[in-house]
Amino acid sequence: MPTLLFLGMHSNYLIQDIFIYPIKSLGGVSVKEAWVEDKGFQHDRRWMLVKRNGTFLSQRECPKMALLQVLLAQDALLVFEKNDRNNQIRIPFEELTGDQIEVQVWDDVVKAVSVNKDFDRWFSKTLGVEVTLVKMPLATERKVDPKYAKNGEIVSFADGMPYLIIGQSSLNDLNGKLEVPLPMDRFRPNVVFSGGKPFAEDQMKAIRIGDLEFSIIKPCARCVMTTIDQNTAAKGKEPLRTLASYRTVGNKVLFGQNMVALNTGKIRVGDPLAVIS
Repeated sequence: MPTLLFLGMHSNYLIQDIFIYPIKSLGGVSVKEAWVEDKGFQHDRRWMLVKRNGTFLSQRECPKMALLQVLLAQDALLVFEKNDRNNQIRIPFEELTGDQIEVQVWDDVVKAVSVNKDFDRWFSKTLGVEVTLVKMPLATERKVDPKYAKNGEIVSFADGMPYLIIGQSSLNDLNGKLEVPLPMDRFRPNVVFSGGKPFAEDQMKAIRIGDLEFSIIKPCARCVMTTIDQNTAAKGKEPLRTLASYRTVGNKVLFGQNMVALNTGKIRVGDPLAVIS
């Protein structure tokens, strides 16, 4: 088991980074502030690429997705290849009235809307896989697994939970054990905080960020996606090999904590993080 750490109630934790991943499994966006909604941050994983059978496509089977970067413009997403900025598309935010289709994220089947055939062609050509870009309509309510939900929470196209939090100290601890240090983008957190000991997040049950409260639900089990270099799409053995040596519980390698929001509003980089319990 990971070592238990004592958490002082007056530790100086600050929000260091906030990340949004508008299109599931594509490059994330670092933002200074974000709207906290039930499903996750506003725009977080509200779009997704699906295969012909409606199941989601991720870097697990298509590492090249790491090479597609997303930016948030005022009224649209901009998507481009990291090594060819000229190969770019613009995806408006507006609610869609296109074809409704059923899509699958792990065990969940939910309603989505196909966005635009031109975008499907662009992604299919760029990735070399036939895909459809879909968006989650406001009306779609994908339930968090009842085993973990506090108040019947809902989630976007994220793997299972609306928010993932990691302490910078935890990554520093891991990097101290690696030959080549890795950036935080390998772990795709939504919230990164500074201060405290490595894996302080493991001992948090309820936290307040700015004026908003979050409930820490369960550790995040890590998969092969963490081994994909987000700048080259090359696969390696790290960090899973090293993490497995000291962060394995049962047969799962744990890093970061999943959480749900207990209210809505805005959080910002620089906000204090207070441990409630």
